[in-house]
Parts: sequence; structure tokens; C-alpha cells
Amino acid sequence: MGHSVDPAGWRVILDEAKARVAGRFVRAEPRQTAGQFVEGLLSDVERKTCWSLAERAGHADPQAMQRLLRTAVWDADAVRDDVRDWLVEHLGHPDAVLVVDETGFLKKGVCSVGVQRQYTGTAGRVENSQVGVFLAYVTPATRAMIDRRLYLPETTWCDRPDRLAAAGVPEGEVWFATKPTLARQMITAALDAGVPAGWVTGDEVYGADPGLRADLEHRAIGYVLAVGCDRRVAVNDGRTLVRVDDLAERIPTSQWQLHSCGPGAKGPRDYLWAWITTATNQGEHRWLLIRRNRTTGELAFYLCWTPHPVPLHTLVRVAGSRWSIEELFQTGKGQVGLDHYQVRGWTGWHRHITLTMLALAVLTILAATAQQSDANPELIALTVPEIRRLLNVFVLAVSLPPAHTLRWSIWRRTSQARARRSHYQHRQAK
Repeated sequence: MGHSVDPAGWRVILDEAKARVAGRFVRAEPRQTAGQFVEGLLSDVERKTCWSLAERAGHADPQAMQRLLRTAVWDADAVRDDVRDWLVEHLGHPDAVLVVDETGFLKKGVCSVGVQRQYTGTAGRVENSQVGVFLAYVTPATRAMIDRRLYLPETTWCDRPDRLAAAGVPEGEVWFATKPTLARQMITAALDAGVPAGWVTGDEVYGADPGLRADLEHRAIGYVLAVGCDRRVAVNDGRTLVRVDDLAERIPTSQWQLHSCGPGAKGPRDYLWAWITTATNQGEHRWLLIRRNRTTGELAFYLCWTPHPVPLHTLVRVAGSRWSIEELFQTGKGQVGLDHYQVRGWTGWHRHITLTMLALAVLTILAATAQQSDANPELIALTVPEIRRLLNVFVLAVSLPPAHTLRWSIWRRTSQARARRSHYQHRQAK
């Protein structure tokens, strides 16, 4: 067995994760079910639904798993805080980057909380979907997901008390908030909790928000935030406002510098970079950072601020950190079922996403631990997919009797037949 593969140590970390949140469950049954739910998310079950996770856990039906997400007494926000604190204990770094971004969850129908036709990068077009805003914690060695917020559209949801009540949105506790506002809430919560970080980055949705930039400057947290090509910045000691794309055209070829903003799937992500100082006052430094694609010439622009001077490669590193959250979305959806939920309500969404974050945290910490112990130059470090594959062989393997599998097959087909009859009767009644 490879020296970086430590099944006993992996079981300790998995048990540590479950123990970390155990106190949030007053009753033993939901506490045990939550542990089984997380193990199911880490398992090789193809779809991480309550039905499939209950079958894997040896339950006779999915009711315990469904109660866990819908009606059991536990605080998903408190569990989220436990996940964040546990990750920071293992991975905390003073120069870490907080990355904000949103991802879409494609849905059918109109009953799922927050759903409407809206643009989502998941599909690359306008689709019927929910949108969640997430906060990632990125260090030089690893990355992790530490917070989440569900975006509720204003006119179709926040201005419709009937829809909010039907979806179980807490009355008087949730109001319309833009995506940058949700990002500000998560960043504030992380920093107030003592999460060590020196930077924040995000795409144009967040870079365009002056409130977010002001919050970060007030806290003396540096930022590298993307903005659109029509953004105007002050030059000539603040006397002139110029569009950023006009500034890019004036930069001499000799001023562009080649830097990598991090490793990609096909090698280093090399781009040409230029930076322009827009303000240097006591206690603050501002730049416009410009990225040029070496092949296509496509440009990207970033507003940068720090309380102290930094070199160009530092800003490039922070800008490149934004890809980490995209990779986390891909890993979360592909490895632990981030988007596999079949709940419609506010409580169920937050509980599923939070338990998914806990499962992802297990894989993240296992990967970081394996990297620290692995010095074999003939092997790449254990990846999260490879760790989950080995985890299922050495730690999570279960053996269920054929009668159990057959009973579940009958249960599924009975439930599906009942649903089909109900659907046909509903159509005939119209």
C-alpha cells in the first residue's frame, strides 16, 4: 500500500468530522442519521438522494433521512460554523484568500425555494434554477468551502409572502439581498469568527459593489476584484477618469509581464499582466490590474487595494485564486452530491448543502494530510477523487444482504407506480 494511504488515519479524521458536529443534534437518532448521511455523501453511491443514502445505510425506508433534512431539530448554521472552524484549525494560513462566487442548481417546476428562470454559469444560459452564493477559503496549499447563502430573487420571491411561507422561509428573518450583499454577510461572519485571511477576490458581480470594497478597506483586508471593461478609474493623481479598456490600449508592449496565476489542468496558467497605480496614500495602495490572454488577446480587469505595498506577482496570485472556487463547485457536485438534493424548502436546502460541505471538508483535510506525508517523486499527490475512491474501498465499504437490496427495489417501484398513478389522475382531472 502506498505510504500516503492511511486507512486508519482516514477513519480517525472521518470520526473527528462527525464528532465535531455531534453536539448540534440533541437526540441520538438524527445524530446517527447525520453521520450516515455524510458517509453516504462520501460513498460511491451514484445519486446522493435520501432514497439511495437510506438504502446504503441499511434503513428500511428513507423517512429518517428525510426527517433529517426537513423536520429534525438541529441548526444548520451552527453546523456550518463548526465545519468552517474545523477547516481553519487544519488549514488556516494568514495569507489565505477568501473567494466569493455563485453556482446554479438546475430545477424543474416553480416550487423549489428561490427558483426562477435566471442566468446560471452552470448551464451557460438562462435556465430554471436556484442560485447559491458561496465563500471559499484558499491557501497556498489547498482550498475549502466554508459558507453558503441561497439567493432569493426580489420580485418572484421576496415580494411574494405566500411563496416564502410555502417554502418555509423564516418569517421576518430573511429579506431580499443582492449577491454582493450575501457575499458581504459571509465575509463579515468569517472575519468576525477569526478566520485568518489577507485577501478577498471575486468576479465582476462582486467587484462592481462599492459597499463590499468599502467593507474590506475598513477592515484592512486587501482585495483583487474583477470589474467590467467600462469601469472608469482615476489617474493623474485623481484628476482624470479613464475607462480601463482605454488604459489597456495605452500600455507599451514592454510593460506587459508574463506570470502564472496558478497551476491548471494542462499546466501553469500563464498570462500577460500589467498594473497601473491609481492611488498611493498613507495606509493604502490602489492599482488597476490587467490580464491579457497570450493567444486571443482577451482582457480582464481588476480593482486592487491593500493597506501596504505588494509586488505584482502577489496580485496575480490572488486573482488566480478565483478559479479555486470553480474547482470546488465541480468537486462538490461530482464527488459528494452538492446538487443531488430533492428537497424544495428553505430548511432542506441549507441542511443538505451544509452536510455536503462537511463531507467535502473531510476530503479536503484528507488531501492536505496526504500531501504533507507524500514525498514520492514518482507519484502525483493524492487527488480528492482518488482519495474518495480509496476511502470507499478501505473505510466505507458496506455489505448488504440481497434481501435488503430486493426489498428496496420493491419499495422504489411501488413508490414510483403510486407517483405515476397520481400524475395521470391529476392530468385527467384538468
